[in-house]
Amino acid sequence: MTHIYGYARVSSTDQDLSIQETALRAAGATIIRSEKKSGTTTKGRDELATLIEFARAGDTIMVTRIDRLARSIADLAQIVRTLESKGVHLKATEQPIDTSSPAGRAFLQMLGVFAEFETAIRRERQLEGVAKAKANGVYKGRKASIDADKVKALVAAGKGATEIAKELNIGRASVYRYMKD
Repeated sequence: MTHIYGYARVSSTDQDLSIQETALRAAGATIIRSEKKSGTTTKGRDELATLIEFARAGDTIMVTRIDRLARSIADLAQIVRTLESKGVHLKATEQPIDTSSPAGRAFLQMLGVFAEFETAIRRERQLEGVAKAKANGVYKGRKASIDADKVKALVAAGKGATEIAKELNIGRASVYRYMKD
């Protein structure tokens, strides 16, 4: 017996999953796994990993849109390869994606390219905004988490980088950066 599994994802904890879950149920998903995690990587997305691991040949994993599954071509390609190697199909409710057909696979690849492009453009806009804020004196970055004076005092006291790192609970590379200055 084959199953249709749904996967719903939003990026932040204050977003709502109910619209995706309702659409997946209406499309025939009997089990839905949901999570509130960024789509820019598959790391830490335990519900997705569980679905991929649990699905068997002939089963289908369904999403509402492909960007709910992955935001990078590399991640999307890896997920699709894994599913194909298991004989599991991928479908989207709002896009003509169905990896059981050649046209569906082609459309999936095209959408993946656009999802990655959208992520790159968003990152570029964010960096432009940060640069503008810095130029206007509004953005100064986060506050230093390491007390430079403590590092310098411990260096002056003759302690080595490893000892200083352990004492201050910081990385040795950070100690070396302060020692360089």
